[in-house]
Amino acid sequence: MTRTPMPIARWIPVGLALSIIGLMPDARLYAAEATSCRMTFTLTIRAAFYQRGEGSAEVSCDNGQSRTVYLRSRGGGVNFGKSTIRGIGKFSGIVDIDDIFGSYIDANAHAGNASGAAAMTKGDVSLALSGTGRGPSLGFAFGKFTISRRKFADD
Repeated sequence: MTRTPMPIARWIPVGLALSIIGLMPDARLYAAEATSCRMTFTLTIRAAFYQRGEGSAEVSCDNGQSRTVYLRSRGGGVNFGKSTIRGIGKFSGIVDIDDIFGSYIDANAHAGNASGAAAMTKGDVSLALSGTGRGPSLGFAFGKFTISRRKFADD
């Protein structure tokens, strides 16, 4: 049995598609690789309706980058108490360690001793915090959690 050759017109779309694909840059060449970053922190929070917190942290990434950073938490809601929390944070959506800096949207609820977890976001970057601490606290708050390269001035 002999095969009849496929008409050349059928090969034109295939050839055109292959040549376009060959001319297109590979997106993986330009997409930066995500890295995993972890933060160990200490945060002192005081609250009487308005929540104010300040602290410091060490951030290290699996690509070898690390930074000492300062933390500030501000928010409103129904809050009472004073607590010092020590914990860890895990970032996602990080390409370079400088992506961690800025303000995150924060919402949290707490009762009893200062323990718990929080998840927050800043554009494509997310941060999950968990920790334990000392001091009674009660309430819930919505606010801003800011990571800075330098210590904040009193406001």
